Amino acid sequence: MLQFKRIVFFLIITLGLFGCKTTNNVAEQQLTPLPATYLESKDTLNSAKVKWELFYKDDNLKKLITSAINNNYDLQIAIQKIEIARAGVQFTKGAQLPVLSAGLSAAQRKFGLFTMDGAGNASTDIQPGRVVPENLPDYFAGFNASWEVDVWGKLRSNKKAAVARFSSSIEGRNAIQTALIAEVATTYFDLLALDNELDIIRETITLQQAALEIIKIKKQTGILNELAVKQFEGQVNNSKGFEFKILQQITVVENKLNFLCGQFPQTIIRDKTKFNTLDPSIVNLGIPSQLLTNRPDIRQAELTLLATKCDVKAAKAAFYPSFTITGAAGFQAFTTGLLFQSPQSIAYTILGGMTAPLLNRSAIKSQFNTTKANQTEALLNYQKTILNGYIEVSNEVSNVKNLNELYELKNKEVSSYTQSTEIANDLFKSGRATYLEVLLVQRTALDSKIELIITKKLQHQAIINLYKALGGGIN
Repeated sequence: MLQFKRIVFFLIITLGLFGCKTTNNVAEQQLTPLPATYLESKDTLNSAKVKWELFYKDDNLKKLITSAINNNYDLQIAIQKIEIARAGVQFTKGAQLPVLSAGLSAAQRKFGLFTMDGAGNASTDIQPGRVVPENLPDYFAGFNASWEVDVWGKLRSNKKAAVARFSSSIEGRNAIQTALIAEVATTYFDLLALDNELDIIRETITLQQAALEIIKIKKQTGILNELAVKQFEGQVNNSKGFEFKILQQITVVENKLNFLCGQFPQTIIRDKTKFNTLDPSIVNLGIPSQLLTNRPDIRQAELTLLATKCDVKAAKAAFYPSFTITGAAGFQAFTTGLLFQSPQSIAYTILGGMTAPLLNRSAIKSQFNTTKANQTEALLNYQKTILNGYIEVSNEVSNVKNLNELYELKNKEVSSYTQSTEIANDLFKSGRATYLEVLLVQRTALDSKIELIITKKLQHQAIINLYKALGGGIN
């Protein structure tokens, strides 16, 4: 008996020593600290805390965003990924609990007569006056159980990793919603810009047609020739062609909005007079460190990093001995008539075991090295996401500032060209300007008005992108 205890103790020590011999842990890398401010900004408020319903003032746009959140297919797919991650959490929770099953089994055994079991059965009564049959039936009805004792925290680490991935999937869904709201808003203002461009081109066509009528009259009186008429007709046709081009672009942009909202093509209700509703001054930057709590992509990367850390712990625990307890309890007999006779047919077993890898541990080492590499990749991706977030904000801040300056200049440019068009028409009527000068001035004025609308559209895009870059669109 003493010798047996020594052997068991020796096996335990051996398994522990071999099981605990693992490779080195993952080296922690220092995170690069964020700057204290954005450029020269002294903001303490952050627009990411403003709900999108308050940030966007246009009621038609709000309805489109709501429809997109409810019906967009990318968001619905993201929700299913959340459900998949939720199921993963439930699975890891279940792995920590004992496994209990109920069952019925029937078997028949025959031992060789020249074995210990066969010789013993041949001389043993299974019932008074009845020898154990050579072909021995075996019936069992009861419960089987098994439980891995989580001594080293492997199962707990797997659960923590699953919970982190579940939370990460929620942040992934939030990141999709942030991008979706920004895309819907940007596309909506693109549509309003096209509506305003269409109005301008139609106004220009009206002016050009009026000028064409004057040219025709002058031709009839012999002041101008057919060349002037054809020049003006060509300009009018060019503008009409531009009108149809804009109409096609409106159709495409409307359908893009319909797709984002998960609906079939239909007319988008909008008010083109709301094209100037976004004010650049409404965006407050806050401080860069707030990106860590406001941007869902950064939170997603952080949770993914946490999950990989838990994966490393679980992979490391695979080198240690595992402890399992198995057992069964129920009724067992050689005939169904005696199966549920108590207490004679009651049977149970209980077994505790400990196993640890000794040879051919390459698969475990490979898994451990893989989880270490995944953790390093997640750490680098986390740092990259933070840096990208800061740069996005910095770029859009500069973009908003420069576009404001550009818009002021374009506005003055349009005013000058509008006045020059009126002057050119008056001079042409009095014979002090040529028709070519009128053509040139009209074309230049049209281009400047279109550029002004495009500049305003770019302002909208910059403001929307800045709101998104700060993490707005979730609250």
